[in-house]
Amino acid sequence: MMVLPLADESPRRRPRIGLVVWELTLRCNLACRLCGSRAGRPREHELTTDEALALVPQIAALGATEVTLSGGEAYLRPDCAEIARAITEHGMLCSMVTAGRDLDASMATRLREAGVAHISISLDGCEAAHDELRGVPGAFRSGVLAIRNVIAADMTASVNTQVNRRTQADLEDLLALLDQEGVSGWQVQLTVPMGRAADRPELLLQPYELLDLFPRLARLKAGCINRGIGLWLANDLGYFGPYEALLRGDTTPVGHWGGCAAATRTLGIEADGTVKGCLSLPSQAFAGGNVRERPLADILENAEPLRSVRERGPADLWGHCRGCYYSAVCRGGCTWTSHALLGRTGNDPYCYYRAAKLARSGRRERVVRVSPAAGGTFDCARFELVEEPIPQ
Repeated sequence: MMVLPLADESPRRRPRIGLVVWELTLRCNLACRLCGSRAGRPREHELTTDEALALVPQIAALGATEVTLSGGEAYLRPDCAEIARAITEHGMLCSMVTAGRDLDASMATRLREAGVAHISISLDGCEAAHDELRGVPGAFRSGVLAIRNVIAADMTASVNTQVNRRTQADLEDLLALLDQEGVSGWQVQLTVPMGRAADRPELLLQPYELLDLFPRLARLKAGCINRGIGLWLANDLGYFGPYEALLRGDTTPVGHWGGCAAATRTLGIEADGTVKGCLSLPSQAFAGGNVRERPLADILENAEPLRSVRERGPADLWGHCRGCYYSAVCRGGCTWTSHALLGRTGNDPYCYYRAAKLARSGRRERVVRVSPAAGGTFDCARFELVEEPIPQ
């Protein structure tokens, strides 16, 4: 009689990575007040050109279909186009995320000739809000000009937006601008308190405010559909409830939130070769190794910090997430958000379903900062959750 192995003795299945987000450099020409990595100066010991080019076939061997170049500002690295060309030559789509400050027509043309197919430009609101948060007058106009340069160079352009107390009022006006400029997509995310954003807790939306935000997002989604613009919710905007099918039905593999994708469907690589399940995660707690020391596939499959995120299940959750109806699918929401707030994964309060359930019992949650961030790259402050009656 054949005896099947116990679950914990079964060989681990290799993750099917589709997207790799690669921070080419931490050098940046802005000092954005919400930057999670506190970008500005390059990291110490960033990968050389030869090391970066040698990493490209390792990424391709994972089965990745897309590599997104990030920073800092990826195009400030002199060999950015050479790396982009190598990515496309290995059969992967090369995209980029940028604030667009120096993305002029000449730069856009060079990137397109290197094979970059898509660029997402950060616009966190309309002009006043965006320039305030980016810390440089004219940053908004530079971003809009970058959109035009990208489209003129025959690449597709999208926009990514952080939603917080300063920007939330601008969403409808921003959609009108995106339609006017001809962008193809719009990714919306919450501001998460990491890096410089951890120094600005007054900007954070509170979990209970999702109850007002999600109906607006649903109306924006309908507006995007009418304009031929794709709207994506980032992984920190959750989860389920009456708007899930509309907001995520056409943008996720399973038609709804399927849990944190870190080290499962996505992978992050820092400029010095450090590998994490998601580029947004803090390095100290979530780095799995360095490509200078171990092959990329080995880090992905075997490094404990990556496995712990990938294999998190209902028994690892806590707080309201522990007994949630959706726990087996959701797995505690966004790893980044939970850790950045509470120093522990598996309990993400920024959940529509959770906020609505609490509201039905006359209660809500607030996040309150109890200690500041230290001031380093990808650092976090510490928050506590306060559950209280809804004020009458």
